[in-house]
Amino acid sequence: QEDLLNIGQERILELISYLVVNLVENPEDVRVDIVRRQDRDVYQVRVNQMDLGKVIGKGGQTAQAMRVLLTAVSANTDQRIGLEIVE
Repeated sequence: QEDLLNIGQERILELISYLVVNLVENPEDVRVDIVRRQDRDVYQVRVNQMDLGKVIGKGGQTAQAMRVLLTAVSANTDQRIGLEIVE
């Protein structure tokens, strides 16, 4: 079935959810969706407007750190992934 996640996607989804939920004041508003773009899975993170700064971080440092972590996690797979924080 098309809309089932593979184990790698599921693990990455869990990792992103875990990281973001633990960063924000409003964990109940966290949503992570996967969008397929060309040859990569893009994980789109949505949070409460008030929590955007926490997830992005000063100068984008937190978001960048998450991207580095995702690159490391996916390094031994053939998955290409991206991370977007959506307003």
